[in-house]
Amino acid sequence: MASAVKTRQSEAARVAGPARPARRGWHQDLLLLLSAPLLLLVLAPLVALILRVAPSQLLTDLADPAVVQATWLSLTTSALTSLITVVGGTPVAYLLARRRFPGHAILDTLIDLPMVLPPAVAGIALLVAFGRRGLFGQYLGAAGIDIAFTEVAVVLAQTFVAAPLYVKAAVAGFASVDRELEQVAGLDGASPAQVFRLITLPLAGTALLGGLVMSWARALGEFGATIIFAGNFPGRTQTMPLAIYIGFEIRLDVALTLAAILLATSFGVLFIVKGILRQRVGDG
Repeated sequence: MASAVKTRQSEAARVAGPARPARRGWHQDLLLLLSAPLLLLVLAPLVALILRVAPSQLLTDLADPAVVQATWLSLTTSALTSLITVVGGTPVAYLLARRRFPGHAILDTLIDLPMVLPPAVAGIALLVAFGRRGLFGQYLGAAGIDIAFTEVAVVLAQTFVAAPLYVKAAVAGFASVDRELEQVAGLDGASPAQVFRLITLPLAGTALLGGLVMSWARALGEFGATIIFAGNFPGRTQTMPLAIYIGFEIRLDVALTLAAILLATSFGVLFIVKGILRQRVGDG
């Protein structure tokens, strides 16, 4: 059978002749022409930023205490935000993907809401909830716990705006898992926890990883909600985006350095993770 198939394939290849390179049609040229304005809009600012930052100035500013503090705070708070997002967002995503219950559509909409809210609205909402005179903040304050204008406020602001990105990606990942595989594992004696850990998580892992990266990148660049809820105090709540905002008015070189760091960090992480995702899809 296999030899007959190979013989037919060789005969078909001999009749068709040598393969010819595909010619680029007019439609491809048209697509490139139509894509050029948006590509230029995306690339031009990035290239301009890279060319504006001199390597010598970059090395000098990297040792600036304000740059070090803002960079360290952004990296630590965004990492903590990512951890909170995974721990708290995974059960929510699994619930939305696998269960139908009264209020499902409302909960799904509420999860999406922070992604479309203006950042200033998100900041004010957090402030009136957890500020010293807020709905919950007044009781926390009576217990000696102050959240607003602290590092905790930075993490809460980042989590509020970034977690939905992970949840939505995780919902899609869990929904794409073949339920029959889970049922077979259950029939073979696996407990629900083992099925989730050994079957569901690995199969949905690509979507979860992609959502986590997008959520982390959103947290790293968070500005609007943070400046309202956490303030802009150097060394305490001043993240890299907030330092860029102040540096633009006071020290442009520092703002350019921080912007270049954010650009390089975001591009590097996204490039690596996208490569991992492509490899996983190819292996699958």
